[in-house]
Amino acid sequence: MRLTEEMNKTKFVAFSTQKGGAGKTTLTVLMASYLHYVKGVSVGVVDCDFPQYSIDEMRRRDFKNIEENKQLCRQAYDQFSRIKKKAYPVVMSRPEDAVETAKKMLEMENPPEVVFFDLPGTLNNEGVLKTVAAMDYIFCPAIADRVVMQSSMVFAKAVNDHLITTGKSNIKGLYFVWNMVDGREKTNLYDVYDNVMSELGLTALKTVIPDSKRFRREGEKEENRPLFRSTLFPPDKTLIRGSNIRELADEMLGIING
Repeated sequence: MRLTEEMNKTKFVAFSTQKGGAGKTTLTVLMASYLHYVKGVSVGVVDCDFPQYSIDEMRRRDFKNIEENKQLCRQAYDQFSRIKKKAYPVVMSRPEDAVETAKKMLEMENPPEVVFFDLPGTLNNEGVLKTVAAMDYIFCPAIADRVVMQSSMVFAKAVNDHLITTGKSNIKGLYFVWNMVDGREKTNLYDVYDNVMSELGLTALKTVIPDSKRFRREGEKEENRPLFRSTLFPPDKTLIRGSNIRELADEMLGIING
């Protein structure tokens, strides 16, 4: 009974696309860390991007960097003492077992309010399709590249046509997220793609994420510089300005909690 109640409260969310390089893993980490460590939303992450398991590997690097970097160690101690909560769990899973893996998180004393899934991009596997169908919300990272957009459109349209509009899923909404946006590019390029999305019955979030090297900045053993991408810390306050991470988190929360 308690597990059923927790499942009704917990939202399953995925950044998903079938084209690599669009930033789904980075956005998953940034949103999970910002919501958990800054916004006070309890988060869990199921890394089912088999076989690389990038987020689990990042968590291992984060712990190793803290062990080897005194400043990061102090920073971690100060943070967790202040927010009075542990790091969010990151659990590996085969894609077809991801939902069952997430259910185990809901048996925790303080179950997560949001579980992020780092999914593989293909829908060709029946197990993956079943996992995608179990999501409450899917956010599809998109970059203004013809090959990537064509792949992303095919993925989103398949999810929309075969799962959402047919009622054969839990999905309450699918949204594109413009990522790696170069401010020097002509804005009409995005207008064209937005019009195509609209014709297909798809929607893009208002928040766009700029292209910036800061999104690749992690902790290092010897370096004492601000962090941006980490499973143990939120993006640094000095780096988050202009990244639109705050705005993305607020827009997503408005959708998820709406």
